[in-house]
Amino acid sequence: MVETCTIQLLVEDPSVLAALRFSLLIEGFQIGDSASEAFVIDERYQGDGVKVLEEMRAQGNKALTIVITTHPSRQLRNRIARCDAVVVEKPLMGDEISRTLEAIRNPLKVA
Repeated sequence: MVETCTIQLLVEDPSVLAALRFSLLIEGFQIGDSASEAFVIDERYQGDGVKVLEEMRAQGNKALTIVITTHPSRQLRNRIARCDAVVVEKPLMGDEISRTLEAIRNPLKVA
């Protein structure tokens, strides 16, 4: 189980937002509107969720970020990678978001 953190969900689709909120709350995460330690951004948020992420990074926000998308192109993957964020493809399966957060918060250390 991942150590809990506050996550801000930048998702406009009501069904996706409700499912994410429910899943993350069950996993023990807190959902916040500001001062978040991590973000989940839908690639379609405000027409271009990655642009929102790029603006956040330009303002110095370095919070852990997962971008959710369907069938991302190589160009989209590269934009997300340049923002030091992680892609998770929809449809979301089970605890994929919490497992991804755990992986990026606690990467394996090679001896």
